[in-house]
Amino acid sequence: MEVTIQLDSAQKQLELFGLADSHLRLLRQSLGVQLTARDANLIITGKEKDVNKAAKIISKMQKRLTKHGSLTAEDVTALIARDDSPKTLQTAKAITVYSNKKVIEPSTKGQLKYVETMLTNDLTFCIGPAGTGKTYLAVAIAVSMLKKKQIRRIVLARPAVEAGEKLGFLPGDVQAKVNPYLRPLFDALEDMMDFTQMKKFIELDIIEIIPLAFMRGRTLNEAIIICDEAQNTSPLQMLMVLTRLGNGSKMIITGDITQIDLDTGQKSGMVKAIETLRRIKGIACVELTQRDIVRHRLVQNIVRAYRKERKAKSEKEE
Repeated sequence: MEVTIQLDSAQKQLELFGLADSHLRLLRQSLGVQLTARDANLIITGKEKDVNKAAKIISKMQKRLTKHGSLTAEDVTALIARDDSPKTLQTAKAITVYSNKKVIEPSTKGQLKYVETMLTNDLTFCIGPAGTGKTYLAVAIAVSMLKKKQIRRIVLARPAVEAGEKLGFLPGDVQAKVNPYLRPLFDALEDMMDFTQMKKFIELDIIEIIPLAFMRGRTLNEAIIICDEAQNTSPLQMLMVLTRLGNGSKMIITGDITQIDLDTGQKSGMVKAIETLRRIKGIACVELTQRDIVRHRLVQNIVRAYRKERKAKSEKEE
């Protein structure tokens, strides 16, 4: 089957196709179609189902380029990964953050379920492999609720992991040092607000990014608490975190239970908490899979390969 698409703007072909046609290569590799540019047209050749999907994605790429003035490989990868079912994502609304240049919205059916679950429950557990947006979407929901004045503060925490070097002082005169394992939380925030605003919120304790141990003995009211990398908490640490939840607050616990770094024989506090609490009303658990990975296309293949290896090893041991 062959379909010809007339491009909206010949002047924007470079941005649409990507540097050295990198965006077109992503489409070719992911969908198995042939793409040929002729003047102001793009010719798609391949199986009918694949051609139709490619045509839809290119249409969305053009709309995104027109709306935002730019198009990245991550944008294209997210569009390819997105479930095209009209009942799935048409109900999804963009998550409003402080950055006017950033539109954050779920890219897959699993991510949409995750966003809806966070909004409707006071305690959400989310498990899934790297690249599925567990932390990023949780931070986006927190920032959106802060902007709408639905909460007064955000607390982002990770279990302490030994690291040989320090990053130094936080921006401004905050009197605490940050280890490299907290960096991903800063990266997510920096994507949703400018540096000056983030610095101000941190200095005013409106946003805290802290090791997990710093939460002990506190009650957090009117806040969103995000515990990231929670697969590396002990059962006692997880109980401590869960009991910090105060009035008017939400808590989101994220982690990848296939990458537990605890000592052999020690059970993950996240795994135990899910087993113990998942039937309680107001508590929900979302599991994201490799289908929800929206990073580089190779990440899905990497996760799949390691999963197959673990499965083969487990079967061999049995």
